[in-house]
Parts: sequence; structure tokens; C-alpha cells
Amino acid sequence: MGKKNISEMSFLDHLEELRWLLIRSTLAILVCAVVAFFFSNFIFDEIIFGPKSPDFITYRFFCDLSQDFGLDKSLCITEINLPIQNREMGGQFSIHLWTSITVGFIFSFPFILWEIWKFISPALYETEKKYASAFIIVSSLLFFIGVLFGYYVIAPLSVQFFASYIVSAEINNSIDITSYISLMKTSAVASGLLFELPIIIYFLTKLGLVTPSSLRKYRKYTLVIVLVLSAIITPPDVISQIIVAIPIMILYEISILISAAVMKKEITTTDLKKY
Repeated sequence: MGKKNISEMSFLDHLEELRWLLIRSTLAILVCAVVAFFFSNFIFDEIIFGPKSPDFITYRFFCDLSQDFGLDKSLCITEINLPIQNREMGGQFSIHLWTSITVGFIFSFPFILWEIWKFISPALYETEKKYASAFIIVSSLLFFIGVLFGYYVIAPLSVQFFASYIVSAEINNSIDITSYISLMKTSAVASGLLFELPIIIYFLTKLGLVTPSSLRKYRKYTLVIVLVLSAIITPPDVISQIIVAIPIMILYEISILISAAVMKKEITTTDLKKY
């Protein structure tokens, strides 16, 4: 039986489509997670624990950058004292399992986007449906760039800051593995989803929930929030804060332009329909 037209679909039909979307997406995540499960040595030793090493590429970059700006070696990292422990009997297995699922989600993200597109496409105009490939490519590219930004910028800066932060000499840091993994996963996945902001704004504008004027109105508040968050997760120097804040603000400005383009197209389409 062919797929029903959206005008013929009942609420239960939509729920059924959503159910199969979730089932197929979950299966894709699990398949990728199984593959990731067998590459645990590389994933943990080389990727996840990479930011614990002073030789990590981000620390070398900041060291070179500080010297280029005449700051000597003020941003050079020579040691990161961050012992990690596991305090639960099944802790390492649980971390292995859930980390594999997270990696599975990251690598299956393009497929999940494709499933989402198939779900929402019946509500789009015929001229918009032909942009499926562009939607998948652009959205996936933004997500992976965000993941890399989170891993190479936010995560190492956070690790270095919290590893060196001391509130009292009486306290020794012995970080639990779940806390460290949580920081790494949140930095990467949250950044990946944050970089989807232009795509989200596109659909919110089409739904009439966001306008370019409202985005411009709250631009200064967004800038303050971004700077505060950058100050929290980065070392106390201006260069690090700017490096984190600039890409996010660029995404916000791009979102404003996208929202304006969508509004202009909607107004033009409405005017044409009158004739």
C-alpha cells in the first residue's frame, strides 16, 4: 500500500509514522553502537582521553597562539593532573555501553535526519521537497562541525580549567569516570546540536514562531549569555573566550539572515497567491 497523502492521514496515522521513525532511528543507532563497541581501545584511549594529555592538539595550538601574540608561554600546558577512577562494580561496562550508544548516535545522525525529513516532507511545498539532499548534507555538516568544535575546543578547555581549579589545598581531585565521560559527551553532542541553530530557525520561521526582528531584538542578550558561558567553560583569558564565542555568534547572525530570507519568500508566495 502506498503512502497516504497528508490530507488523508488521521492523527493515528501520524503517530504510526512517528513510531516507525523512532524505530528505524533507534535501529540505526544500535547498529553503529555495536560497531563502536568493538573499537573501544581507540575510542577511549585516543579520543576520549586525548584531552587529558598536554600534547593534545588544542593545547599546542593555544601555546603557539600565545607566543604569536607576545604572551610568552602563558597559555602553554605542561601538565594536566587529572587522575580518573571507577567506583562502581559495573561502572566500566556501563560507561563502555553508553559511550558506544553516544558514538552510534553521532554517526547515525545523517540517517536520523533523513527519517525526520521523510516525516515532515508531506507538509512542505512541492518546490521545497526537492531540497531533501541539501537539507541532509547541510544539517549533517553543521552537526559534525559542531561535534568537532565541542571536542577540540570546548572539551579540552573545560578539562584543563577544571583539572587545575583548586578551591582548597585540602581537597584532592580524583575524578569519577562517569563525570569525565559526561563532560566529553555533553561538550561534543550539545555543540553538534547547537550548530543546528540555522536549520531550527528556518523551520521555526516557517511556522511563524520566530521572526528576524525578534532575533535582532534579543541579539545583545544572546551575546551576553554566550560570553558568560564562554567565561565559565574556558580558562580565565580573553583569547579562549573569544575563540568559543565567535562561532556561536556567527551561527546566530546566519540564523537571522535565514529567517529574513524565509519571511521574504513567504510574503512573496502569499502575494502571488492573491493573483
